[in-house]
Amino acid sequence: MLSLLRFLQDSDDVATPFGTFAQAIPHWGFIVIHTTLSIVAFWLSRKTKNNGFLFFILAELSYITYHAHLTHFLFAHTVAEVLDILALVTIAMGLTARSPGK
Repeated sequence: MLSLLRFLQDSDDVATPFGTFAQAIPHWGFIVIHTTLSIVAFWLSRKTKNNGFLFFILAELSYITYHAHLTHFLFAHTVAEVLDILALVTIAMGLTARSPGK
């Protein structure tokens, strides 16, 4: 494992990682995307009466803080991941509570 890490660190001729084209998208573009996802999550929250979607909205707001230059990317991403798992668990618990039988 250590030799692999050394290889990756020392290698200058490694191909450009996939997704570098995203650097050409301005920050406001990502703010529009995350805001749209927040609106969809809010609509789903109201439609399903499941508050797990509210955690997802908070996760999207965390990403927006990075694109608005208020936080560092790794911080915003870590907070968003924690909120995403809380959303997933809350939505799943809501689904199992509503499912008949057992």
